[in-house]
Amino acid sequence: MTLNPGIGAHVSIRGGYGQAARSARESGASCFQYFPKNPRSLKLKPVDYRDAHSCAGYCREQGMVSIAHTPYPTNLAADSAGRAVMAASLRNDLEIAEACGSLGIVVHFGHFAGMEPLQGYQNIIQCINDTLSGWEGQTKLLIENMAGNHGHEGMTLEELVKVRELSRYPEKIGFCFDTCHAFASGIWNPQHTDELLQRGEALGYWPHLAAVHLNDSLFPCGSRRDRHAQIGQGHIGVKALRELLTSVPLRKVAAIAMETEKGPDGTHRAEIALVRHWFEAEDES
Repeated sequence: MTLNPGIGAHVSIRGGYGQAARSARESGASCFQYFPKNPRSLKLKPVDYRDAHSCAGYCREQGMVSIAHTPYPTNLAADSAGRAVMAASLRNDLEIAEACGSLGIVVHFGHFAGMEPLQGYQNIIQCINDTLSGWEGQTKLLIENMAGNHGHEGMTLEELVKVRELSRYPEKIGFCFDTCHAFASGIWNPQHTDELLQRGEALGYWPHLAAVHLNDSLFPCGSRRDRHAQIGQGHIGVKALRELLTSVPLRKVAAIAMETEKGPDGTHRAEIALVRHWFEAEDES
């Protein structure tokens, strides 16, 4: 089986979406992640179709894939008073990402502060339903697993799968798996990777996995501390990351994006080359 996922990193859109794609390509990437608007605000951003279509066209020409990441304040668990704002922002992100030709927008569960867990999950499902109601685009909502640094919700594959199942539009929802978050939350112990792979298969999680956030971890397994490290410079290590990413259930993932600091040359070129070598070596074996 030929393994050919898009491999890249998070990039800035300071020069526009089209420039973000070109900058990613210059570093050797075949994939990139970006914030569709100000990462610290939910203020709606008019879609610049000319710029976005430039991005989409360039990606088609170069065989690149992209994903967008919703702004930090996004909280699917927000109560009814804030839900309309969240849904409007998410819909705005979907519209921008669709124009850019992106696979999906990555979103976290959010914070359950001050509410019963059941109410938090109900809020999440309702926010997702409101966001996706009437959405006819190809870009999906990609729910990301959480590290547990802000509470235990969103840490397990079971939760993500169940929220997708209970939504009105499961076909418009996929998953983004963050390696650092899985390690920090304790759901992935690299000494027992097979257990994670089997659990994801039994739950039906892997078939809906669209993207991976490839990050090492500055803190040990189960620490519930969300601090990324460059590949091989954290507690997970190169061997474990390679074993997971090249495993059978993850081989069809479309996008692998790093959210780590840039290398000495100001790019992720070295890490991208390293990860690409993993897949090339698997093809040859």
